[in-house]
Amino acid sequence: MQHEPQLTADMFRPVTDHFKDAEKIERPSVSYWADVWRRLKMNKLAMIGLLMIIALVIMAIIGPMISGYTYYKQDFSIKNMRPSAEHWFGTDSSGRDIFTRVWYGARISLFIGVMAAFIDFVIGVLYGGISGLKGGRIDNIMMRIAEVLYGIPYLLMVILLMVVMGQGLWTIIIAMTITGWIPMARLVRGQVLQLKEQEYVQAAMVLGADTKWILRKHMIPNMMGPILVNVTLTVPTAIFAEATLSFLGLGIPAPQASWGTMVNDALVSLLVGNVYQLFIPGFFISLTMFAFNVLGDGLRDALDPRMRK
Repeated sequence: MQHEPQLTADMFRPVTDHFKDAEKIERPSVSYWADVWRRLKMNKLAMIGLLMIIALVIMAIIGPMISGYTYYKQDFSIKNMRPSAEHWFGTDSSGRDIFTRVWYGARISLFIGVMAAFIDFVIGVLYGGISGLKGGRIDNIMMRIAEVLYGIPYLLMVILLMVVMGQGLWTIIIAMTITGWIPMARLVRGQVLQLKEQEYVQAAMVLGADTKWILRKHMIPNMMGPILVNVTLTVPTAIFAEATLSFLGLGIPAPQASWGTMVNDALVSLLVGNVYQLFIPGFFISLTMFAFNVLGDGLRDALDPRMRK
């Protein structure tokens, strides 16, 4: 019969740090949003757009206080002055400082864009989420209502609202959001129709989970990528829509300023060669739309899991 070998102290050795670290994970785990931010930072054009937006917001806050002039005070003795050390962007046909009006107009234009995007986000997510989650007859009825609203001419709706509510900031925002939420609702509905076929969502339905709970816990977090991209692209669309309405005389009432009203006011001075009055607000409209669009493109790439490395 063979005897088992005797265990002695020489057969063992203390565990060193080398053995402790043998199975250590060298790369730390990264959360989803941290990885999105990392990939967004790698997109130089998107970061340039983000920095532009931050700079515009900062100047919209402090810009009107820098020059020492008001956006509404008229002084015809200094009208149509070219850009100078005293008036950095010059003055308009009423003698108002354009630098001050540009940054005050940035407040109005950015506020309209952000508020329109926020209202579209809230209504669109709720409406599209409920429509897609319920399905069947309820989905058909809700989508037909959305299609009827979407078929109403936009400009006609703005004019009717101004007759009822009067010309003003909130009239423009309401006019934009009456039908502006429908593209968001369609996007969310399409995402919900895909997600509700997943096993975890069907399990929650079988267990009797409330519709709002399923939307809040399962649907919305998994749809945030396309939703955020859509919101980012809604802001410049709303800003351009406000500029168009103000250019047509349906925007912010005087003496308030927005970039659209400044372009409208500059048409009179354009006939006498004061191109700068039209170029400056037009430049900031274009710059803002460019910044939001490149940021939206960068977010789309950063939020796409297929681009993850």
